[in-house]
Amino acid sequence: MEEIVFVTHNKGKAKSAEKYFKNLKISTYNFELDEPRSDNLKVIATAKVKQAYGVVKNPCIALDTGFFIEELNGFPRAFVNFSLETIGIDGILKLMENKENRKCEFRECLAYFDGKDIHYFCGKHPGKLSYKKEGIDREEKWSDLWYIFIPEGFEKTMAQMSNEERENRKRKSAMEEFAKWYKEEINEFKKAN
Repeated sequence: MEEIVFVTHNKGKAKSAEKYFKNLKISTYNFELDEPRSDNLKVIATAKVKQAYGVVKNPCIALDTGFFIEELNGFPRAFVNFSLETIGIDGILKLMENKENRKCEFRECLAYFDGKDIHYFCGKHPGKLSYKKEGIDREEKWSDLWYIFIPEGFEKTMAQMSNEERENRKRKSAMEEFAKWYKEEINEFKKAN
């Protein structure tokens, strides 16, 4: 089986992928993929993985992540980067002033494309919003939202947590789902050949 290329410009996502993709032939290609205007993560992941395949000409994966705040009808959804560039973390916290319902979650869609078929793997990371920015910068950080996102079962932000704590939080990871599926595909390939 050919090497898979993870096409992303997000260093935090690339760093996170290392733990899930151990023992797989996967490399990272640093490239900023275009994102269509959509709040549908699957639509965005599809466009990104097709573009990624066009760039690297190898089986590849692309990942799109959204952030959904229940009290704000899901805002910012898939428009995380735009929201962070315009109102930023402080603006999100301002929108949530005096709000009791602080439930939120990251949702992600990983798309794998081998040039013929696209396979999708979805994940969810439930939690709540903090009342202020807390924590330190980490190389695994995917987004500045880590400073205000408190994973379910914890009382501190992702940016305050140790690597071990982040590993043990409640979540369903798209990368982990893909890694399991791909290992099964490799085993089936070996049996057939």
